[in-house]
Amino acid sequence: MSAASNSGQIKFGTDGWRGLIAKDFTFANVCKVTRAIASYLENAYSKDRPVLVSYDTRFLADQFAHTAAEILADLGWTVKVVDRDCPTPVIAYNAKHLNSAGALMFTASHNPAPYCGIKYIPDYAGPATTEITDTIVANIEGASDAPPSGKNSDKISTFDPKPDYLKFLYTLIDVERIRSAKLNVKYDALYSTSRGYLDTVLEHCGCQTESFHTYRDVLFGGGMPEPKGEQLIELVESVKKDSADLGLATDGDSDRFGIVDEQGNVLTPNTILLLLARHLVKNKGKTGAIVRTVATTHLLDNLAATYGLQIYETAVGFKYVGEKMRETAVLIGGEESGGLSVIGHIPEKDGILADMLVAEVIAYEGKPLSQLVAEAISEAGGPLYNTRLDLHLDDAHKAAVLDSFTKNPPKEVAGIGVKELGRKDGIKLYLEDGGWVLLRPSGTEPLMRVYMETNSPEKEAQVAEYMQRVINDLQPVAV
Repeated sequence: MSAASNSGQIKFGTDGWRGLIAKDFTFANVCKVTRAIASYLENAYSKDRPVLVSYDTRFLADQFAHTAAEILADLGWTVKVVDRDCPTPVIAYNAKHLNSAGALMFTASHNPAPYCGIKYIPDYAGPATTEITDTIVANIEGASDAPPSGKNSDKISTFDPKPDYLKFLYTLIDVERIRSAKLNVKYDALYSTSRGYLDTVLEHCGCQTESFHTYRDVLFGGGMPEPKGEQLIELVESVKKDSADLGLATDGDSDRFGIVDEQGNVLTPNTILLLLARHLVKNKGKTGAIVRTVATTHLLDNLAATYGLQIYETAVGFKYVGEKMRETAVLIGGEESGGLSVIGHIPEKDGILADMLVAEVIAYEGKPLSQLVAEAISEAGGPLYNTRLDLHLDDAHKAAVLDSFTKNPPKEVAGIGVKELGRKDGIKLYLEDGGWVLLRPSGTEPLMRVYMETNSPEKEAQVAEYMQRVINDLQPVAV
């Protein structure tokens, strides 16, 4: 998502618009953006279909959502607002299930507490396409930021999106198999929307569950609502202390997953994608294509080749994965940042489902999670080693780097030959030994992100050092 510096620069990124609460993300701008979305809806849907409105646990997110609901009601739409903060995959599922005109979701996902955001989810239950968001952005300039009149409040009602979502979720996982495994699970809600959802599912599936941080805290305990290592220290310690089978977490709006194995290792999203792709084929007899973004591990390509499956590479952003899921039968689609969906599910990432599928793998195989991960990596010809550099560069420096790598791409990287150059998203160097390097500038921050995958820790260090040195040397000369 793109953060805007003022109302004249509201931009929708890969998954909506985000901004600092009270600076960019104001009630006036929410009114403006909601009217821009409503202008799109006027041409896309009939008003006999309701618009859903949802929000996460952030400061004022519920108030922003109710303001948007009043704007939509003013414009003649019937509006259904969630009865409490709600996971993104849950409102996305209901957008389709309730034959709606789509949903407005107020969330900044895994971003820090001072941010809020809004994204529009169409009735197909996945991220809005670029064409849709471009239309919405084009509508913003002419949209009013006036507050709602409040005259049509009778067109607004509340609803509980949970029962229908859970009923559907239980068709995607083997509840009885998980029950028979009697798993010991630790769950850290990270103050997110998954509380009351993931813990409910774990209990329904007969897991012995201990939960942490299952209440709303708009400051997320002083941390980030992101299920990565530095945020999961308490979860890791609890798993190790009680010899639990696994630890589970989600991000703020529950579309990203966090997994801790029985040894206390925080597993990477790349690892979980590989594990679950293998599980769906090997244990559940599913088939279909594997879809990954340009920044996601190529071990998925190896696994696809092993099982005779099609592999697709997309630009970064789950909306591109979701588009492919709507076009063809996709076994699993995901990205290295922690989002995935599977065949039979909506084309939106779902951290709750991802977490439960990992529990399901253990239940099917009867082995420790660390062993299952090792087997999946070995079967795919791994291990491969991934890292990401976030290099702080100003716009001129970023432009110089992109220009140089486009016009004069290196013939080798740290002594490894470059066999191909990809431009699907950023610049991707495919290396002769099977490794790769991706340069992708941030559109909202002074950052150049450099992703890489190699077949040894030594090469990883060498490639990282090489890329950092070359990029620093390309700094434009001040005039």
